[in-house]
Amino acid sequence: MDLGALLNRIVSRLRPHDELEQAHMEDVAAWIRSTGDLVRRERPATPPKHLVAYIVAIDPFDGSTLLGQHRKAGLWLPTGGHVEPGERPRDAAVREIVEELAIDPELASRCVAADPVFITVTSVDSVGAHVDVSLWYTIELNRGIEVTHDPSEFDSVRWWPVDEILAESATRFDRHFRRFLAKVDHAAS
Repeated sequence: MDLGALLNRIVSRLRPHDELEQAHMEDVAAWIRSTGDLVRRERPATPPKHLVAYIVAIDPFDGSTLLGQHRKAGLWLPTGGHVEPGERPRDAAVREIVEELAIDPELASRCVAADPVFITVTSVDSVGAHVDVSLWYTIELNRGIEVTHDPSEFDSVRWWPVDEILAESATRFDRHFRRFLAKVDHAAS
């Protein structure tokens, strides 16, 4: 598998929600042209820019999103993580939701969107500062589904109605999460 070619196809199919997503898409295209080193090989930051797959669980009836209180980041985040060597981004998204929420693997594989709906490039200023190139996938899950969160990843998980997210401080979530919600809402309209 040529991950660079796959990533180019993924990016070319995205339609930017705003100028920032357009800039991120251009940044990713330039990054792919500049290197074949796209996935994290060594923690925390080798290479210093690498691919991440988020997977946002959305209730198809009320639009709520399932987020976890991330232990390291201290933020409410969707499930997700680093794409591993030899792994396709969508497969990473499926793996992450299975690992982090104990979702049935067959259900996850069948229900995860084929392509991501959003892309972000984010500087992470922590120990081992690096840049995450994040592909945001979605999965439709009914709020009634039973999930068991991985306590090494999340202190807790809960369904967040969109109006509650918008009423909270944006600093409690991934810095791009409100833009993601706006894009998903716009696409559904």
